[in-house]
Amino acid sequence: MTAGELSFDEWVSARVPALIRFAYLVTGSQHAAEDAVQTALTSACERWSRIQRADDPDAYVRRMVVNAHVSWWRRFGRRESAVPEVRVLSAAADPAVRIAEDDAVWRVCAGLGRTQRAAIVLRFFEDLEYAEIARILGCAEATARSHVHRALAAMRTELEAEEADHA
Repeated sequence: MTAGELSFDEWVSARVPALIRFAYLVTGSQHAAEDAVQTALTSACERWSRIQRADDPDAYVRRMVVNAHVSWWRRFGRRESAVPEVRVLSAAADPAVRIAEDDAVWRVCAGLGRTQRAAIVLRFFEDLEYAEIARILGCAEATARSHVHRALAAMRTELEAEEADHA
């Protein structure tokens, strides 16, 4: 059954877990993710007859989630303070090392600008192609590639610097 054949409630029931996962990766916070999804779904409900006829309603609503987060960030985000830095442990067979490394990558990702972070999340966590990322972010495909490339370069530099500090 396609989105065009589903009622809004049926579509939401099927898609809300994936939307919250996506929003969490974009926002870095469960609370902010839930708020962004709620805001997007409230707006989507009002426009469902038009959205369900779109080529890809999921992408349309994901874009609404990104926009909801960006709008929130513009209003309130500058008031947030950064979380304390998590120290990355040296490599060992200990599973805690992997968790620490994952945390360091996520922390560095969270420090990126919102557009670069969204591009990284869409590319590597949602596994979308650059054309789809560009459509969701509302930019040219080359710009989406640039956002991902620059974000990866910034993350690599930051992680290498942290590793050198801890060595």
